[in-house]
Amino acid sequence: MTQLLTKDRSRAGFSAEIEPVLSIRPGTGEVIGFETDDDAYAQMEELRDLSRITATLNPVTGPVYVEDARPGDVLAVTIHDIELSEYGWSVYIPGAGALAAPMGEEWYVRRVPVSDGVVQLTDRLSCPTAPMIGCIGVAPASGEMSTVMPSYPTGGNMDLTDARPGSTVYLPVEVPGALLSIGDLHAVMSRGESSFVAIEIAGRAMISVDVITGRRLRAPRVETPDELVCVGLGDPVQVSIDHAYEDLFAALVDEYGFTREDAYTVMSAVAHTELGGPTGSLAPDPLHPFRATGQVTLARIAKSYLGSSRLA
Repeated sequence: MTQLLTKDRSRAGFSAEIEPVLSIRPGTGEVIGFETDDDAYAQMEELRDLSRITATLNPVTGPVYVEDARPGDVLAVTIHDIELSEYGWSVYIPGAGALAAPMGEEWYVRRVPVSDGVVQLTDRLSCPTAPMIGCIGVAPASGEMSTVMPSYPTGGNMDLTDARPGSTVYLPVEVPGALLSIGDLHAVMSRGESSFVAIEIAGRAMISVDVITGRRLRAPRVETPDELVCVGLGDPVQVSIDHAYEDLFAALVDEYGFTREDAYTVMSAVAHTELGGPTGSLAPDPLHPFRATGQVTLARIAKSYLGSSRLA
């Protein structure tokens, strides 16, 4: 690793107005480490009152200015490794997530030991680590993106289990230099993130970047070792489903050489959708800041059906 951005370079929000902390050339294979913190969860354990939390919730480290990245390009972020701290957090914030009704009004915070590739969920139950990046994105053309909710066309807090080592995340560039920031690491997370949090953890994400010119994306995309995943954003949920399917269809036709008819038939057989994380696609009601508005949908297909990629 030739560059390390420490957690003191973190903050809330993605914005073109934030000065970059590093400038790099794309396509060199240079690896950059983004260090993240979990200070907000430590304060939650102690205080159990959001109004008293002073640490940033979901801080992102950066931004990194990527030379030659211009609006209309795509930033390809390849995740090489994620190093985890020795414990993570399971947290219930009253009113947040799909389990708010059964959990009620009392806070719940648990430190979760993580070591040797194992997450000790309870005294009796454990599971393997599955490290991933929850919050990864580039600056929007205008305004500021939250690091909590929602998900945006240029990324942000997407909470996708597919953003893991071995995967490449593709982000539409809207400002010169892209301005990449990363945060919110997870030791392991259920797909869809039922509780609005995963096993949250501090650590370091090691990535490299490249720029793909002349390729416009409507929303982020992830290529794992096994699958191509298109992100659909929209409200109501059917719009997000349509967008995810449409973008996957466009990828098959425009980038992999399928005819429209072949793409249609293949997708009808082996392309799948699922709801993404709980962050929604529109800014939430300020009176209910952890209640999603709109939806994130994922359309995925096994790469074994695609042949050689034309995007990367």
